[in-house]
Amino acid sequence: MVATTVAGWALQALGDGGARRVFGLPGVHNMAFWRAEAPSARVVNVRHEQTAVYAADGWARASGQLGAAVVTTGPGAANTVAAFGEAAMSGSPVVLVASEVPLALVEAGLQKTLHQSRDQAAIFAPLAKATFTPRSPSEVVSQVRAAVATALAFPRGPVYLDIPADVLRAPLGQVSSPATLPGLGGADGAAGGEGAVVGRAGAYGPGAGGSLDDVARAIASAASVVIWAGGGVVASGADAELAELACVLRAPVVTSFSARGILGPDHECDMVLPPHEPEVEEMLAGAGLLLAIGTDLDGMMTKNATLRLPPKIFDINVDRERTEAGYQGVVPVIADAKVALRYLLETAKPRSVGPADQLAELQSRVWARLAADPRTSQAVAFLRCSAAAAGGKAVIVNDMTIPAYWLGNYYRAPGPRTVQYPVGWGTLGYALPASIGAAFGSDKPVLTVCGDGGFMFAVGELATIVQEDLPITILLVDDGGYGMLRYGNAPAAGPVPGADLVRPDFLKLAEAFGIRASKVTSVGPELERAIRQGLESGQPRMVLCEVSLFPPKTTSPRWREP
Repeated sequence: MVATTVAGWALQALGDGGARRVFGLPGVHNMAFWRAEAPSARVVNVRHEQTAVYAADGWARASGQLGAAVVTTGPGAANTVAAFGEAAMSGSPVVLVASEVPLALVEAGLQKTLHQSRDQAAIFAPLAKATFTPRSPSEVVSQVRAAVATALAFPRGPVYLDIPADVLRAPLGQVSSPATLPGLGGADGAAGGEGAVVGRAGAYGPGAGGSLDDVARAIASAASVVIWAGGGVVASGADAELAELACVLRAPVVTSFSARGILGPDHECDMVLPPHEPEVEEMLAGAGLLLAIGTDLDGMMTKNATLRLPPKIFDINVDRERTEAGYQGVVPVIADAKVALRYLLETAKPRSVGPADQLAELQSRVWARLAADPRTSQAVAFLRCSAAAAGGKAVIVNDMTIPAYWLGNYYRAPGPRTVQYPVGWGTLGYALPASIGAAFGSDKPVLTVCGDGGFMFAVGELATIVQEDLPITILLVDDGGYGMLRYGNAPAAGPVPGADLVRPDFLKLAEAFGIRASKVTSVGPELERAIRQGLESGQPRMVLCEVSLFPPKTTSPRWREP
């Protein structure tokens, strides 16, 4: 098909790049997207610009493909910044296309026209992997292609692009289909470009660090090895290589938030537990070598670089900036995760014993301690109920809330891209809109885990969920306010200002949108049954759970506890 307008061409290019669903909110300046025909992409109406980018991010994390959002000028674009920042900090390949004021008005010298900003693209520049501002149809053709390729190239990240309203409406003329234009590839094609870096020497400029040969030698001489795998392993599609290397080295694998499930549900080397638990930290500290792959060893995972780690650490990453871990003696190696793991598999000698042999006993001790502690026993029961109900057959999208802290860190995920957690930037209100993208981007039902506070950030997306009849079960845990604020501020001083919230009748709210809802007031078989029924229905559902949980050790107020 030949696109007839610039907007149609851009939409088709996004679809051919992998964004088969483009999430957006229509406005007077960007209506050309809704009038366009693009066989490879469909625009999904959401109820707020911020949620459009969250949904695009949720799609990208669930599918591994390009995510895309289209919004209108000025306040519409500005509304997306929090979600755009989360995509940036989590390395999600998202293209945000905003309209701009008509070029004809700008050229006429008019000021303060509808929605006009002094420099709209500058709002996004500190967060974006790149920004593009095409101002003619021909520039749109080249720069949309560049935006797609840039977002998908490793290290991945969000890209901002704005197009004047009159340019969006402009007829395109005879231009080839985006898929046939040179330089435009899908998600798989992009991975062969910038992501396929590395030679055995591994020297990429001053201070670039070590090589894969150095890593191989360190592995050979280390008494024991622990692997720390991050989202870069998922993005590179190196699941099988990681699983095999862990077995060869008898190395436990700690995963970052974005790599949960990378080893599958039953791999004997999967630590499952987060490094914040004392027993896990002890194993890490006692290892001879830490091999970090595709992770930046961020502050949330390392307790702001206070987590005890081995003195010898190799950090393999395609992005030099992401190897700055805050630990002395870290040796960065610039390499794609898949390339690196394949090379290390060729050079590593199999070990008959290693710290992975201690994992089952370590895990039993941690779970026994958590279940016996009256503060955390209910959270363990909640985790087990939720996991049993999901049955390894759902995508779980977590918000920044105590129950989701447990699921995001302790749940044994059935595979990669089955757990989402907005800890890149820590944006409250992520889960409900991101679940829309995840539902489109996966063939599994979605379990969305929200607290009563974060749920209200994007409550309008209940309409989108019903509009699209999405298989989303909302697990809304209502503890009457912001639970982490209550915990993080000592209760001895009395009520915490701002922590207690007025809430609606959530069951009636769900009913108003046509969503069937049920309520449970304790953690047990009733909760498990309600979640399972929701997921099995294949339709929008809500489960309201009125409980208050104690936070896990992954939350910063508990980092200093022994």
